[in-house]
Amino acid sequence: MIFRRLLLAVLSLPLLALPALAHEPGAGANGGVRVDAGHYHAELLADGTPAVSLYLSDGADKPVAADGFKANAILVVDGKAQRFALSPAGGNRLAGTAPVAIPKGVKGVVQISAPDGASAQAKY
Repeated sequence: MIFRRLLLAVLSLPLLALPALAHEPGAGANGGVRVDAGHYHAELLADGTPAVSLYLSDGADKPVAADGFKANAILVVDGKAQRFALSPAGGNRLAGTAPVAIPKGVKGVVQISAPDGASAQAKY
């Protein structure tokens, strides 16, 4: 009986570690909110103006060149969906201009298309 309890306890330990392995939204290197987006990390930077930036990095947080990437943002401001495109703006940055000012901490989603045709979604 003791052996079974010990075995069950040992086998359960990896399950306790699983939530710690998941990446939660966090602060990015540029001051925005960074989330997982497929094989990438996507950091959304909004500062209360219509200008929005999205910074791409790999799983090890190394910058990924934005050349060839495209993205479409759907961000909710005052209960209304604001849709706009983001395009490469140098380095690992995609940039776009929303129809309205986008507040810091905005909720929404960005659909990212990689140069190889793969797509990913970043949820904020």
